[in-house]
Amino acid sequence: MSFDAEKEISKLWGNLHNAQAEIGRMYYRWRQAALELAGPDANPLDVSLKAAEIIGKELGKASLPRLNWLKGEEAWLRSFAGGIALQWITQGAIVKVEPGEKPFEMFIKWERCPWPSYAKQYGVKMEEDVLCCDKILENILPDVNVFFNVNYKIETLKAIPRGQGVCLRRLYKVE
Repeated sequence: MSFDAEKEISKLWGNLHNAQAEIGRMYYRWRQAALELAGPDANPLDVSLKAAEIIGKELGKASLPRLNWLKGEEAWLRSFAGGIALQWITQGAIVKVEPGEKPFEMFIKWERCPWPSYAKQYGVKMEEDVLCCDKILENILPDVNVFFNVNYKIETLKAIPRGQGVCLRRLYKVE
């Protein structure tokens, strides 16, 4: 039996994409179940934002062991921004990190993201997708800021679900 590397790589690539899509579908299935359990008076945005808050806190805590301050704050910031990008890359997004013009400023740019498609598939408003992503990102920062004794913030400048072609976030140090 011969080994066809191209065929195996294609199969693995397809399986990766299927797994990535299942993550998005599972999140929105969970959201639907949570809303049904919460009852007719539940606000879908409130439920989603609470989940995003929890997700962000978990990602922030998980990033702590991977961040290294020993090479200086600029290297630390590049690593931190890269870690944020990697979270979305593993879910199928195309994300790039670019340094800003100011010291201790990075731009994280999503050129493609599957999450708006998942939201649309489940009838969720595009603005909810943006707000939840923002909430995740904002909630990554508190534990990181405390642990490293820094004060970083992140702001959304552009968003794919708002029809702006890319999601562009500015990660910067507050002086």
